[in-house]
Amino acid sequence: MLTIRFGPSDLARVRFSVSPLIELWQSVRALQSPVAPGLHSPWLVDARARLRDLDCATLCALQPPRAHGPDFLHPPPDGPSGELELELARMVATPPDQIRREISECYGETGVPAALRGFLQTPDAAVRELSDLLRTYWRRVLAAHWERIRAALEGDVLYRAHQTLREGMRALFCDIDHSVRFDDARLIIDHAWSAALELHGPGLLLVPSVFVWPTVAVLDAGPWQPTLIYPARGGGLVWEPIAPPPEALAALIGSRRASILAMLDAPRSTTALARRLEVCAGSVSQHLAVLLDAGLIERCRVRRTVIYRRSAAGNVLVDSGGRGDGRRIALPSGLEAA
Repeated sequence: MLTIRFGPSDLARVRFSVSPLIELWQSVRALQSPVAPGLHSPWLVDARARLRDLDCATLCALQPPRAHGPDFLHPPPDGPSGELELELARMVATPPDQIRREISECYGETGVPAALRGFLQTPDAAVRELSDLLRTYWRRVLAAHWERIRAALEGDVLYRAHQTLREGMRALFCDIDHSVRFDDARLIIDHAWSAALELHGPGLLLVPSVFVWPTVAVLDAGPWQPTLIYPARGGGLVWEPIAPPPEALAALIGSRRASILAMLDAPRSTTALARRLEVCAGSVSQHLAVLLDAGLIERCRVRRTVIYRRSAAGNVLVDSGGRGDGRRIALPSGLEAA
């Protein structure tokens, strides 16, 4: 069991971020996980084929599926959304002594694998070679999927932010994962390891991940903000094709508006909808304006982001499939099919 104890100012410093480098490393774990095919089978089949001629021994050794990997590999982003190249640059800038220390600590009991001895002997060169390998890995198996993955991660962050506004921090922490609970200013994580982390002011960074399922991960070595990586809501749906909206609903209000309305069962931003639908944000904004005027969706602002979700009237329209169940649904004024 891991216990994270919050100091007087730590709850005010809880924040979210999306990290492509953290997601990359979690995907490496997924490649080795016996349970990952239950959620990521389409991606795994394609990724393994694309990686057949790439030596991934170093990556797998750095992210053992049942052990803690070095924290210097994935420095959390400073802002709400990281960029791969910036995160790789921070990784490469890790002091050599920190690289040696973390590698030694992670593999002290079993011995450092041969694939990682360069991180002890010439850490500067080893970490630069690693960054090049990670770029190749990213291009082959993640770049084509990143927009959909990022939309899922950002959608999770928006949902959590909205949840916090409505129900508070306790509801947020208790809903992150079944292994996590919040009690008396302590975040308690049921896991194989036993440790305690005292925050004392830096707060906690929460990073959603598609690939971390079915568990959570913690980065606590520093010097950056302690980080909890947790499964994003609906992460498995990233690999599913977008289901067409009910035919009757599409005929009633138009296929694009029907698709947008169907996707707003959870809070989403204009950008997230555009990425999921693979269309421009301007087009989505126009349809959202029509749906909003018709009373089928609602909007609110979470910090600088406007998010949308279906209203009660929108739920009725989607659940009925337009007129698919035989009931007559009155079309709101001004919502002609388009």
